[in-house]
Amino acid sequence: MALLGKGEPKMGIPKAPVEKKGLFKFLEVYGRRMWQIFGLNVIFLLACIPIVTIGPAIAGMTKVCRNWSQERNAFIWSDFWGAFKSNFKQSFFMGIIDIICAIGFAISIPYYYAWADESDVMYIPLLICICCCVLFFMMHFYIYLMIVSTNLTMRKIIKNSFFLVPLGVKNCLWTLLIWIICIFLMVGLFPYSMLVVLFFPFSFLCFVNAFNCYPIIRKYVIQPYYDARGEDNPEFDYLKTEKDAVFEDKGGEETVPEKEHKKKKGKAKIIS
Repeated sequence: MALLGKGEPKMGIPKAPVEKKGLFKFLEVYGRRMWQIFGLNVIFLLACIPIVTIGPAIAGMTKVCRNWSQERNAFIWSDFWGAFKSNFKQSFFMGIIDIICAIGFAISIPYYYAWADESDVMYIPLLICICCCVLFFMMHFYIYLMIVSTNLTMRKIIKNSFFLVPLGVKNCLWTLLIWIICIFLMVGLFPYSMLVVLFFPFSFLCFVNAFNCYPIIRKYVIQPYYDARGEDNPEFDYLKTEKDAVFEDKGGEETVPEKEHKKKKGKAKIIS
């Protein structure tokens, strides 16, 4: 029997259980923070009451959700307002751009659609406009995460976000699908969905975004910075331990220790 016979040398009792992946990990991490994420949604809506502060409010919510999604500590109130203030300039600028672009797309797409009924040629600018809208929306999966996670200029953040969309296309598409499902449900169940707006959609979608897309930023933006300098990413400091396991099973490798030589009398030598 395998339980009684000799097997391959294996690790002993690990300090932590085997890490879950994908959907199972998401459900586990989200389940631990669910009630706090509901509270974060309320704080976000309060911070958005002056419409021009939408950008900084997104930055504050993103910082907290990023930490929670990566299983790092975050204080819902202090970290939200800390990120709100420290990233105010860039996020405020991005929020103004978002408002302008949202108004532009909301006007241009219906107009192009109406003109396309009269002339088939207008389907070309309509398709281009829709593609630009989707691309701009997906870039936001990375923009605010980089605002709160890096010290890059706004120009480089937007440029990096543009290239990260195809690099992390799988993560982007999954995130986009969840956004579409959530929006469809909120619109389809209106006005009953208004009862949950105060607690649910914004912080949940932000958490999904951080869980799916922050690893892409870490892989292509943050980690190369430390690799180029030969430094360890401080983000993983909490993983550093003296040993990976309490003990290691080395079945079949044991040897009889040799007899120790008699110690010579004299002063001890200090090894520097």
